Amino acid sequence: MRVAPMSSRFLDACRRRPTDVRPVWFMRQAGRYMKQYREIRSKMGILEMCKRPDIAAQVTLQPIEALDVDAAIIFADLLLPVEPMGLKLEFVHGEGPRIDNPVRTSTDVDSLSISNTEELGYVGEAIQLVTKALNSKVPVIGFVGAPFTLASYMIEGGPSKTFLKTKQMMYRDETLWRRLMGKLVDVLGPFAIMQVASGARAIQVFDSWVGALGPDDYVRYVAPYSRALIERVRSTGVPTIHFGTGASGFFKELHAAGGDVMGVDWRVNIDQAWMDISYRSAVQGNLDPAALFSPLPELKARVHELLKRTGTRPGHIFNLGHGILPETNVDTVRAVVEMVREFRP
Repeated sequence: MRVAPMSSRFLDACRRRPTDVRPVWFMRQAGRYMKQYREIRSKMGILEMCKRPDIAAQVTLQPIEALDVDAAIIFADLLLPVEPMGLKLEFVHGEGPRIDNPVRTSTDVDSLSISNTEELGYVGEAIQLVTKALNSKVPVIGFVGAPFTLASYMIEGGPSKTFLKTKQMMYRDETLWRRLMGKLVDVLGPFAIMQVASGARAIQVFDSWVGALGPDDYVRYVAPYSRALIERVRSTGVPTIHFGTGASGFFKELHAAGGDVMGVDWRVNIDQAWMDISYRSAVQGNLDPAALFSPLPELKARVHELLKRTGTRPGHIFNLGHGILPETNVDTVRAVVEMVREFRP
């Protein structure tokens, strides 16, 4: 399946084409920093919000109206695919996601289903609602978690600081690890393609925990599966954004795994990161989310400095180096959009 290209400032930048001004959107732009989101969240849990297409679409559209950004990213959670695979997912207040039957043994991996991705159809329905509401005003970004990040949640049973159980499987039973990662590609690929079929015009692959690895382990145990997933998404004709948190120490290796756009976190200068990959992909980022708590003159100086670093070369999308923090003031986020719009090199 290949989709017809859509014209937009954001998509032009994804393809390294010139734009009138720098496109801008924010990771977690639909989230807790917005009053409308908090009102909905007070009445229902994350999973219920994700599984109700009308609610997910409503939350996705809130920042488009409030911020005038250049793309909408569908409201979902990267762990949603673990449920049709057979895992029990819940979100515990104050702790985050928890999987009650983590994957630890060969039998656990064998029992994981790869044939129930149609159960994720509610995400596609939400994308269809958003696409219809936007009426080509801005494109919709779909997303999936990268295989390593999903594997680490599935093995650890939730967030981790050391990823010890994940690395133990990698080191002790490489065959088992590769079977698990292969199954994840077989689930995440169709899930991403379904989002494109529903109207998404770009897919971001989030490798939220990849920074737990060193460069050699990334290349050996992870890169082949990220590459396989990204190649499946690219077969649809839409650009892929590849974002790994804390991966500045092996950004070249991350880029080698694929991505029309490379997301850059705030731990590295974006001009250096772009130069390191010889400008072979577009780049996205990378203002520190904490910078949005600076006084406005300081914030403007930081925004403009970032834009100067990327220069006039086509292919930069302004974003944060990670998601908007829950305590962020909505007016400040809107001010950043205006700072980006007014910038002239």
